[in-house]
Amino acid sequence: MYCHLLCGLRHSNLVDGIRAPYVAGLVRAISLLESKWEHLCHDLEYGCPSLEISDALIRNSVIEVLCGPQPELAMRFLSICKEKDWEGILSKLWPNARYIKCVTTGSMEQYYSKIKYHAGELSVLGGDYFASECCVGINLDISQPPELTRFTMLPTAAYFEFLPYDIDKMSDRGEETVDLSAVEAGKMYELVVTTYRVLYRYRLGDIVKVVGFYNSSPQVEFVTRAPKIPGEILTEGNLISAMKTFQEVLRNEAMTEMADFACFLDRELGSMRLKVFVEVREPSIFLQQKKLLESDGVLRKCCSCLEDGFGCIYKLMRAKGEVGPMLLYLVKPGSFDKILQVAIESGAPASQYKPPKIIRNHKIVDLMEVSTFVTVCFDSSDDNIQTTFSLCNKEESF
Repeated sequence: MYCHLLCGLRHSNLVDGIRAPYVAGLVRAISLLESKWEHLCHDLEYGCPSLEISDALIRNSVIEVLCGPQPELAMRFLSICKEKDWEGILSKLWPNARYIKCVTTGSMEQYYSKIKYHAGELSVLGGDYFASECCVGINLDISQPPELTRFTMLPTAAYFEFLPYDIDKMSDRGEETVDLSAVEAGKMYELVVTTYRVLYRYRLGDIVKVVGFYNSSPQVEFVTRAPKIPGEILTEGNLISAMKTFQEVLRNEAMTEMADFACFLDRELGSMRLKVFVEVREPSIFLQQKKLLESDGVLRKCCSCLEDGFGCIYKLMRAKGEVGPMLLYLVKPGSFDKILQVAIESGAPASQYKPPKIIRNHKIVDLMEVSTFVTVCFDSSDDNIQTTFSLCNKEESF
């Protein structure tokens, strides 16, 4: 990604559009730009990539693209990036770009405000619906706001089946799939595909809602990811909805922005227990030792609003005592980037990577717990809160 940014800056006058499959990928690129802009300007000035780029073939290719030292270009970008306010910085770095195109719906919705802030005058357009397995649908009306994107299904991309989905049911057992011609507007379905290569009746795990038709092809909106375990007590939709309220409280009470989040249902203890991992952006009171110890009231309010938004199934099981007190983990900046590395090492394509919202991999959970600097145990039944602060490798509990 560093090399892509470097080459994109070198030929910034040729860039007429900024694209990515998902908005999360663009947000990662902006975060890298925020942390490495001085290095990028240095590399442009001297016409050679950083020594951190050790692969000889990549280095030689980048040197060829840079076409020698570019001191004037480096100074221009340096003056832009030195500004404290990065609002609209993408339109300043790439002045000939006309649009940004990426998927911003579903679990990508949380990143939309950040990309809109940095886009400035650039139009943000909704992308097309591509899965790793096949192309699902395209956005025919890019004039619509990206958060309202509807995808027109491509009937020749694969053989599509639709498994009826009811968000209030604990299981889809007994349901039968229907094909493209039998779906009904207003209903939700899980997508099932048979592709031209290998996959037969494969469940994509995506829940979509049919919102209309283009000729005879269904138009769908992405809703959420399907539960992978029958009777899962918390859906991705429940989590995203609760985290929206959580972010508002965090912003209003602690002047802190949330970078990313995920949860894990721990079934190994005596009773099930939900672990919620949240990465906060710098600057934050939670990253300042003196203020962190005084933030107990803010954490209590954050935890309370989280549990209130977790959906009826979670609340019912929590009331029965079948689910234990929630654990909130605040993790260090950059922790969620490590999940990307784990995914790539496991064979996931970087361009199709979507940050998981419901974690099912214990390796990722271990990674998050190691990166934790605040752990909060919140029991809503008696409004009790226990907080553990991990500061300078020491722990203090309250």
